Amino acid sequence: MQAIHNVISDLSLTEKASLVAGDKLWYTQAVKSAALPPLMMTDGPSGLRKQADSPAGENTGLGKAVTAVSYPASALTACSFDRQLLFEVGKNLGIAAHANDVGVLLGPGVNIKRSPLAGRNFEYFSEDPYLTGELGTQYVKGVQSENVGVAVKHFAANNREDQRFTNSSEIDPRTLREIYLAAFERIVKQANPASIMCSYNKLNGVLNSQNKALLTTILREEWNFQGLVMSDWGAVADHVAAIKAGLDLEMPGRGAASTAEIEAAVKAGTLDEAILDRAVQRILNLVMTYLPANSSADFYDLNQQHEFVRRAAAESMVLLKNDEAVLPLTPKDKLLIVGDLAQKPRYQGGGSSHVSEYQMATPVMAARRANAHFEFQQGYALAQTEPDDGLETKALEAAKKVDKVIVFAGYPEVKESEGFDKTDIDLPANQNHLIAQLTAVSAQVIVVLQNGSVVTMPWLDKVQGVLETYLAGEGVGEATFDVLSGKVNPSGKLAETFPVQLADNPTYLGFNKNPQTEVYREGLFVGYRYYDTKQITPLFPFGFGLSYTSFEYHNLAVQVGDDHVTVSFTIKNTGLRAGKEVAQIYVANHTSAIEKPQQELKQFIKVTLDPGQQKAVSVDLDRRAFSWYNADTAAFQVDNGSYEIKVAASSIDPKLQKTIDLQWTPVQQPLVTGETYLSDFLLRSDSQELLQQSKLKQVVESLTADKTNVAMLTNMPLRALASMGAQKQRLQRLYKLANNE
Repeated sequence: MQAIHNVISDLSLTEKASLVAGDKLWYTQAVKSAALPPLMMTDGPSGLRKQADSPAGENTGLGKAVTAVSYPASALTACSFDRQLLFEVGKNLGIAAHANDVGVLLGPGVNIKRSPLAGRNFEYFSEDPYLTGELGTQYVKGVQSENVGVAVKHFAANNREDQRFTNSSEIDPRTLREIYLAAFERIVKQANPASIMCSYNKLNGVLNSQNKALLTTILREEWNFQGLVMSDWGAVADHVAAIKAGLDLEMPGRGAASTAEIEAAVKAGTLDEAILDRAVQRILNLVMTYLPANSSADFYDLNQQHEFVRRAAAESMVLLKNDEAVLPLTPKDKLLIVGDLAQKPRYQGGGSSHVSEYQMATPVMAARRANAHFEFQQGYALAQTEPDDGLETKALEAAKKVDKVIVFAGYPEVKESEGFDKTDIDLPANQNHLIAQLTAVSAQVIVVLQNGSVVTMPWLDKVQGVLETYLAGEGVGEATFDVLSGKVNPSGKLAETFPVQLADNPTYLGFNKNPQTEVYREGLFVGYRYYDTKQITPLFPFGFGLSYTSFEYHNLAVQVGDDHVTVSFTIKNTGLRAGKEVAQIYVANHTSAIEKPQQELKQFIKVTLDPGQQKAVSVDLDRRAFSWYNADTAAFQVDNGSYEIKVAASSIDPKLQKTIDLQWTPVQQPLVTGETYLSDFLLRSDSQELLQQSKLKQVVESLTADKTNVAMLTNMPLRALASMGAQKQRLQRLYKLANNE
């Protein structure tokens, strides 16, 4: 194959213009003169969704896909807090893609879960950018280890579905950098993704597909991104403006119309051909790097992948409640399994992530295979919202005759999907009603949730157990009973906060209220950053999850280096079962004079322990863990002073903590002007000498001598001393002396 620069030099303008738009829905354009075939890409955050039985260029969007293993949604795998597991998820997806001649997998989705109403939350990892960035990095590395590229999406601030093609996300610079761009930045710098997919929305009034500040200044010049930027499907409004801004590939393309407009723009001088060549070079590099070779659809083991997703789902499920050790189940338990979702489970998201699954065992089927002693009752109809008296009566009568009742509850697909947002976070009324009724006749009710994002639980104080399974993929039934039976000890931790009610969420007053703009008024205070700082008790906090065993934390040691902090501690399994614990490390900034959350997640580690075993673990915190983004200097900075390190089991459950003092930033005296406050000036070690030299010491001493008013009088700018008897020329001399002028 020719070198890229030789290929470009041999292409005609028409050929180059054709390359910067896709071929129908899923392909890049072929370059016949260079004997370069098209590269196929396909949806795949939670399993391969390659369109079936259609030749190149004739695919039909959301139609029938090839049979593939349906993976747990990112909302669930994020709860694993397991970097290695996410690498394996990516690697297995890469194997499946390569075997099906797919060059680029469209994922992962790494947008932040700002509001629980966002319709696509099931496809995203977390409300926290650090956790999202770490897991997304491993997913990307896993996929690309199989020589399959990724398209990290949706860049950026795509946090609602309604009017997603046109609405503008209005975000201040600091919030944008620390919350909404941070995961993308981490993935770009650590995983070198093949491509980035820009989102539909505008950012601060500029459409992302033609946002040069986003696609070029930040992504390429600041982060040194070397890959390709493609559009989400249909996100391009002005193709010429998009290429100028840094977009390389319009998907899915508009055929001859796309080619004609680019060719005409070059001929008219409104698009520099060198800029077109730059986009073509990136497209050719993507194709030449990730074009599948020697692949076969029989190349990978679907059974092995099914067993993997079963394990991945079980490792990620979150045990939210387990009163009186109602779980795990015992072989002697006589069970009632209730709920339409037990026989027709919801295990994947709607829209572009929907997979034609390989094999799926329902929870009822899995219970039968596990030889559980159970009866099944439907209890409610998933397609309805009102209680069905007949179904409920049968379930209640059966509940009186068993030891434990397991209720499967969750959202129907019609309620949460790509393309629209939700209006509430409540389960259908018939499900809530049934659960409440069952608790009146049974003392041991366990609720198993199948949902893409958070739900309210009005019955929580009346049930004994709650297991959150999110959308668990085709292994839903087996993985659920692996956890319920104790075959797998649950170790998942929530990657998002569950509020008691929707009104508790920081976006409640503004989310989706305006079709043109989405104003991020809550700023930095997203998820636990808000609840913890505002001291609002959630239903379940970020990072929370129970186990069938117990853990203790000991021996915290914190060592400050020149550019990093090492945090060491010991975790001990104090229970009777082997288990895994996720230790979360939060940093509280007690120094910077800025608006800031109470604490932020900056590291985590998952530790496997046998009963009675303990392990000493150690993690590093880099400079970024103590930084904040200063919009005035357009840079992240670390301020010298006090920081608190917390080792915790959840955001509200610190186990160990220690305060440290950082002195990493060279001290520079701030410029002294008339706007400098007297109280700040007096903190300088040379303040008294400077006041003496400028003959202002007597004036200042007369103010500070009055102890009853000293706080008020020192809380004024230096220029205000003129009203207290200070001569203006002496004030000017003070400024010059202090600034070494």
